[in-house]
Amino acid sequence: MIVVTGASGALGRLVVERLLEREPAERIAVSVRDPARVADLEQRGVRVRHADYADPESLGRAFEGATRVLVVSANTVGEEAVRLNRAGIEAAVAAGAQHVLYTSHMGVDPTSPFPPMVTHAATEEILRGCGAPSTTALRHGFYAATVPRLVAGALATGELRAPEDGPVAWTAHADLAEAAAVALTSEGLGDTTPPLTGPEALTLADVAAVLAELTGRGIRRVVVSDDEFRAGMVAQGAPAAGADMLVGMFAAGRRGAFAPADPALSAMIGRPTTPLRDVLADHLAPAR
Repeated sequence: MIVVTGASGALGRLVVERLLEREPAERIAVSVRDPARVADLEQRGVRVRHADYADPESLGRAFEGATRVLVVSANTVGEEAVRLNRAGIEAAVAAGAQHVLYTSHMGVDPTSPFPPMVTHAATEEILRGCGAPSTTALRHGFYAATVPRLVAGALATGELRAPEDGPVAWTAHADLAEAAAVALTSEGLGDTTPPLTGPEALTLADVAAVLAELTGRGIRRVVVSDDEFRAGMVAQGAPAAGADMLVGMFAAGRRGAFAPADPALSAMIGRPTTPLRDVLADHLAPAR
């Protein structure tokens, strides 16, 4: 039995859909906090169980009979995230899973100024020592779905205002979901994957150029200080912690944390990976 956690989320749901192309539904199970959100999967023969990383007993029931478990990283950061991720990993081991996989990140670094990377580093350490016969940290490229939020202001004003950045190998959810399905149905992945990234690393100046091409408007990249950017976010109603996290993302990018564009993902899924241009074109399509 293959178990996918977080199957009502953007990534988890796509993973299940790709798995259904590879495995019979009766060999797939999902654990979700709200089973009603994936009722259609149950109708298709997938085993659906309520579970929450914060409730280890529920995880035990959801993971019953598991041979492989995909632990999708908790949707938070810091000590709480590490605790929740640990609960998922330990429950998979207790259920007898032979292979435990975790959705990590290419920028994993215990010293990163971007808090999620510190969380991933701590969780990878837990994964390595969990005692499962086989474990894999799937080191995802930075989600391309982040970019539409970063450029929303630019579409309104013609200026993409943000701190100094570094190149990022933006990566589509669909490609990463397909890779997870491959990983869950294959052998010999090893403990840690190479960076699973999109085809090219782009700066925000490059992104502005892509936006200009897609919209036919002039989009100018404007570099502002970290402090000015943070103050602007807070003035617009963003929580201070969220503003700090985004500034940390730019700081990590300047270190080159998200820069390498690696061919590993393309090789894993057997096709070219999705360029950011296509992701943005899909996002803009309803408005055009």
